[in-house]
Amino acid sequence: MPNIFEYLGIVILFYSDEHEPIHVHAVYGDSTMKVSFFIREGDIYRVTYAEIKGNFPPAKLKELKKFISVYKRDIVAAWDKYFIWKTKVDFVRITKKL
Repeated sequence: MPNIFEYLGIVILFYSDEHEPIHVHAVYGDSTMKVSFFIREGDIYRVTYAEIKGNFPPAKLKELKKFISVYKRDIVAAWDKYFIWKTKVDFVRITKKL
């Protein structure tokens, strides 16, 4: 289960046996949010957020959404690299607000 990003304490990761649609899990403390990316003709046309476990703090959800808006293409590229090309993805830690 590769961690791909950490942003202000929010860990963004894939599980090793994932399925489509492309998605990541955002974990903060005991809370987990699933973020799914819907792609049509190479463009990300929709991003959805679904709470899986716990209550994601509203302030952290706001930061997560900001992060996703900036890094969504990098996340999709990491998905392709890991699940399609079967290569290692790099972990990036970001400690300053976007």
